[in-house]
Amino acid sequence: MYDSILVATDGSEAAATAVDHAVALAERFDAPLYGIAVVDERTEYDTGIVDPDEARRHLEERAAGRLEDLEATAAAADVTVETAVRSGVPHEEILEYAAERDAGAIVLGSRGRSSFKGALLGSTVDRVVRTVDRPVLIVG
Repeated sequence: MYDSILVATDGSEAAATAVDHAVALAERFDAPLYGIAVVDERTEYDTGIVDPDEARRHLEERAAGRLEDLEATAAAADVTVETAVRSGVPHEEILEYAAERDAGAIVLGSRGRSSFKGALLGSTVDRVVRTVDRPVLIVG
């Protein structure tokens, strides 16, 4: 049914559930699994307080750590996974990576880390669902 699966993670509880579902789908359909974590470039810092390069490095390290969790979950299920940390607008990067990998389906958590901000600006999930050209599974 699915020839490949892409899962996006931001470290939230919903994303962890999405990772579990994506790994199970990849295992069931013997499909390649891809994982992405996006460093949101729209995050603003007061450069008088925080060095922007240091803040960016910290965000990239956190994103890489989230992907390490995904890799460990996949390895426990004997599923191979290819991961990528991207920088940019999350929904745009998720869609671009899905197109690059020709993902058969995208798996997302229903709510990310910035649920209040998402309520004000429109969530990444909402933006993916409204503009995607492939199946999306949203898990909570």
